Amino acid sequence: MSRGRRGVVLRAGAAAIAALLTLTGCVSWFLPQDRPSAVSTPTGEEVPAELVPFYHQVLSWSGCGSGLQCSTVTAPLDWADPGGDTIELALIRQPATGGAARGSLLVNPGGPGGSGVDFIRDSIDFATSARLQREFDVVGFDPRGVGASTPVSCTSTPAELDAYIYGIVPGVRGSDDWIAATEATHRAFGAACLEHTGALLEHVDTVSAARDLDLTRAVLGDETLNYLGYSYGTYLGASYASLFPTRAGRLVLDGAIDPSTSEFEVTLTQARGFEGALTAYLSDCVDRQGCPFAGTVDEARAEIAAELHRLDVAPIPADDGRRLGAGTMFSAIILPLYNQDNWSYLDELFTDTFAGSASTAFFLADVYNDRNADGSYSSNGTEAFISINCLDYPSDGDPATMRTEAAQLADEAPVFGPWMTFGGTLCPQWPFLSENVRGPISAPGSPDILVVGTTNDPATPYVWAQALASQLERGHLVTYHGEGHTAYGNNDCITDTVDDFLVDGTVPAADPMC
Repeated sequence: MSRGRRGVVLRAGAAAIAALLTLTGCVSWFLPQDRPSAVSTPTGEEVPAELVPFYHQVLSWSGCGSGLQCSTVTAPLDWADPGGDTIELALIRQPATGGAARGSLLVNPGGPGGSGVDFIRDSIDFATSARLQREFDVVGFDPRGVGASTPVSCTSTPAELDAYIYGIVPGVRGSDDWIAATEATHRAFGAACLEHTGALLEHVDTVSAARDLDLTRAVLGDETLNYLGYSYGTYLGASYASLFPTRAGRLVLDGAIDPSTSEFEVTLTQARGFEGALTAYLSDCVDRQGCPFAGTVDEARAEIAAELHRLDVAPIPADDGRRLGAGTMFSAIILPLYNQDNWSYLDELFTDTFAGSASTAFFLADVYNDRNADGSYSSNGTEAFISINCLDYPSDGDPATMRTEAAQLADEAPVFGPWMTFGGTLCPQWPFLSENVRGPISAPGSPDILVVGTTNDPATPYVWAQALASQLERGHLVTYHGEGHTAYGNNDCITDTVDDFLVDGTVPAADPMC
């Protein structure tokens, strides 16, 4: 699965590489002054008696920098047992800059595991337009298990997480010994997650998060939900519309996920998507000065594939003791493919790696994994990503099935496919197996919903946007002909279409084909 709207991380440009770690929204000049405290009055709607303490809670907001306000919502740990333990959900909001909000606009950056609190705090101008900020209280939230909400935790030290993320399993990929060793690694990590997280680990699924979203809507005082979700956030938004169609307001789902796809179908479609993005980069690269490749696009693709296989056999040691294997190199390559503006990093990456250095590859992989230069981690994104996906996607761990799927991946995506195989070694080893049934989401009874798709989106391919728009009873496809993951903010036609819908309720008469 994709890791959310990753393109924001690399907006700085090649000449300012250090700035990537300190990216901010740079919006404080027009924000209202910090407000020491405020309150939100809930809607007071009728709910079952056991949910009244949650739906009728009054939020207390405190200033948390640059005109932003922060608060927490108390939610049931298990929505099937609201009288049991509780968890906390972290919120951040920027009050409407126009002074009179027409309501809240909740924003999710994707993942799963992406922090909406960080997204709004650090990159609100990337997340939303000035027009939306004038009209709405823009609210970021960390879903259950993520970030500043009651979190999933799997390790005691950053070194333990390093070992899991960057460690190289010995043996021949796909062999019996390799599969057994990989399963043992995932099993141990899952056991550590359960030890550190406790009962929450069983309840970080997307359906539970969608119920949290409705609770948040109510305690913010909104009769219906206005929502802008990116990447995985589209699945969360569609799940909300399915559960609460009459409480859905104006929902925009950008970089859509097809909820009916299986775990393997997701992997195969994304493998094709990243291959297409790589081809687009190489088509641009081979005809310009400074490109690290000489020859044709096909020859460059073959060179990259060969390098990945070399790294699988002979990893490059880094100065900090880690070793650059094919898996880490794969992460380093795909991160800049999320956004065409970041292709220059690929020039640096391939030049550096072909020369026998692991420095650029580890830099990019560390950005992808939210690992800081000092070895610490700035989020629990990896732990949350795995924990949520393992509850959302049933997984087949049969070795024969995985080998058949591996052959198909290698055939249809020769560069990346071999390194996206054997996903079934992970979730079948998890402490809690998925009970989710993947299927189309139609959300009968909901209002109009915009589904935005980019024709060459590598992480959430365009076919998924087409599928979700057709599944939703009142889905409307909005197409961006372009490169990169998600479209809002990257194209004026898309931004205007989305803003007109969220602010005025204007539904395009036909796909604007931006």
